[in-house]
Amino acid sequence: MNWEIVTWLIIFAVCLIVEIISLGLTTIWACGGALVAMIIAFFGGSLPLQIVVFLVVTTILFFTTRPIAKKHLDNKLVKTNVESLIGKHVIVSDDIDNLKSKGQVMINGVEWTARSKSNNIIPTGTEVVICEISGVKAIVEQADR
Repeated sequence: MNWEIVTWLIIFAVCLIVEIISLGLTTIWACGGALVAMIIAFFGGSLPLQIVVFLVVTTILFFTTRPIAKKHLDNKLVKTNVESLIGKHVIVSDDIDNLKSKGQVMINGVEWTARSKSNNIIPTGTEVVICEISGVKAIVEQADR
């Protein structure tokens, strides 16, 4: 067996093992490049050709499939903790007044300090949307009705 074929097979195996361990789309494209370079070596292609094919195939796979794969993988992520609160509709439980540094909303049964994103006073009982969390404060804006 040609040493070049063995080398590409080892590169393929190492990249595949790293990919399996990391599960982070880190080396899967190099696996494709190594596989194609190994095929070129099998049919007697020169080493410079194999290296160029490896680099070109790896680059093409990276730029064409990574955005698609990342998009599909990111959709399966479940927002947790603070991230899950963004966009949630809640009710003001104490008037929100940024100038007086006061205001609260009830989020999942827990009182949170709240501030208005637009600096407007928001009265108790108003439905608001959480725009962001800044430290321990919910930054909210009045919900559209």
